[in-house]
Amino acid sequence: MSTAAGATNRLPLPGGELPGYLPIAEHGVIGDLRTVALVGSDGTIDWYCPLRFDAPSVFAAILDRGRGGYYRIAPLEECSTKQLYFPDTNVLITRFLSPSGVGEVHDFMPIAGEQQLIRRVVCVRGELQCKLDCEPRFGYGRDDHTTTISAGGAHFRSRTLSLALGAPVPLIPTAAGVAAEFHLSAGGTASFVLAESDTEPTTRPTEADTAALFDETVGYWVDWIAQSAYRGRWRETVNRSALALKLLTYAPTGAIVAAATASLPEQIGGGRNWDYRYVWVRDSAFTLYALRRLGFAKEARAFGQFIMTTFRGSTPNTNGPLQPIYGIDGRPELPEQTLDHLEGYKGSAPVRIGNRAAHQLQLDIYGEIIDAAYIAEQSGAARLPYDTWRALSAAIEWLCQNWNRPDEGVWETRGGRQHFTHSRLMSWVAFDRAIRIAGDRAFPADLARWIAVRNDIYRTIMERNWSERRQAFVQAEGSEVLDASLLLMPLVHFIADDDPRWLSTLDAIGAELVSDSLVHRYDPKASRDGLDGGEGTFSICSFWYVEALSRAGRTREARLAFEKMLTYANHLGLYAEEIGPSGESLGNFPQAFTHLALISAAVNLDRELGEPGRAVPAP
Repeated sequence: MSTAAGATNRLPLPGGELPGYLPIAEHGVIGDLRTVALVGSDGTIDWYCPLRFDAPSVFAAILDRGRGGYYRIAPLEECSTKQLYFPDTNVLITRFLSPSGVGEVHDFMPIAGEQQLIRRVVCVRGELQCKLDCEPRFGYGRDDHTTTISAGGAHFRSRTLSLALGAPVPLIPTAAGVAAEFHLSAGGTASFVLAESDTEPTTRPTEADTAALFDETVGYWVDWIAQSAYRGRWRETVNRSALALKLLTYAPTGAIVAAATASLPEQIGGGRNWDYRYVWVRDSAFTLYALRRLGFAKEARAFGQFIMTTFRGSTPNTNGPLQPIYGIDGRPELPEQTLDHLEGYKGSAPVRIGNRAAHQLQLDIYGEIIDAAYIAEQSGAARLPYDTWRALSAAIEWLCQNWNRPDEGVWETRGGRQHFTHSRLMSWVAFDRAIRIAGDRAFPADLARWIAVRNDIYRTIMERNWSERRQAFVQAEGSEVLDASLLLMPLVHFIADDDPRWLSTLDAIGAELVSDSLVHRYDPKASRDGLDGGEGTFSICSFWYVEALSRAGRTREARLAFEKMLTYANHLGLYAEEIGPSGESLGNFPQAFTHLALISAAVNLDRELGEPGRAVPAP
């Protein structure tokens, strides 16, 4: 898939009010390893939280076109648009094609120094009459602000944050923002710089300065992606996924957020709207796995250090020594609240920030974090310090007494705790990997006890989480419901790829949860999860399915499913969390877990098919 192909749209004439909601997929994303901005294919930035991912938004029109705030630059003349990334970078180009001329907006955020959101407008041919509308709404649209026009642009001041917009053209005030019209001829440029500042901009941005920052930013991304060891069949797709993952990294701590946005719906008009701008522990193993496979040892070490630091500093409670979710700075408290003044994407309310799933009991997280430590050990990305081992072994001791408790599970259900198969599976992984680490490093450990518990978990899964009637592993003990999280069973080496029990489970999942390569995580009608409404198919599960098929030797079927999944990416190669009934993107965007699973599936499928390029180590 070529990222240069772009998306084409017909734009209405721009005015003070935004038209209806853009499809979620009609966005690109830029960032500076501290936060991101979503840029619509119509030239509108409709999601931006200054300074850091989880800060209150200034532009959130993607959640409320009237109250959320936005920042748009587009030609006055009706035109069509295309978007692409500057090759091998996260610098976004939105192209406007009109009868009078062709123009581009180059959106980027420099990596080093103060945070700046730069929009560089270029007239490629002909001439363009352009319009700028900048309508910030601070604090998720709850905080008032003042606007001051100065010689160098405009200054927006709220009670908690002040932003300066440097502009090369005169700005005029609007009700709560600024606007401008300006003309460009072929070869002409105009750059606009938005940055935190307590003072008004006194000088206009110079083209020399913004052009230099553009070159530096392009150079950073080109140099970074050049480190990738992947040379397989889907190099462009895998590299775009790696670049998306890097964008979701919070450089000050090494954390990786689950997604860039909050409260984009899993069903239009539904209430399954969550804030994903935090760190899920279960992502750690998959993140380290993907980054290690591609050769990005530095990122693997940084993220591993974040997780281990958080782990050592955690306070034990009734739900164990570790919680499922943390803030990007490691904080444990993520109070969930609704923003009732925002209507939600296309009316999908409530809009939520924070996430109370942080205090759920999710037993699978111990398997994921200890698997992450094991992967780091095996790859040489990071050697486990003794103090970290003490924290991990203390968690294993806690798990010895608690692995058989019912919990909320991998999908963070709110319908009551169950004995989920996936939770038991990953508890088995926790003991298995801890035993291996202790043996490899000669760390002190009660190995006899750990091996006995590991064996008990294995037997329990085989006896209580297996349905003779369905001839398949099921979602939970006593259930007859299938669950796509079971696709991880061979991926974590719990069961052989060709074990008869596993192959019959794979067939059952294919028959019941799969629709033309798309995989539902489970059937909400059959499995009460405590939530209203439905949801789309989960893209991570679809890529798990591809990998499970390839490991089972069904490479032709796996490759077709993989190629079909690639058609559901947006025009830039990005994925949201889910795919709706008409192939539309649903849920938060872009979603890290989906891109992690894509990388893993591509690498494994390449190996099964016979990789055409340089070999990537097997897991």
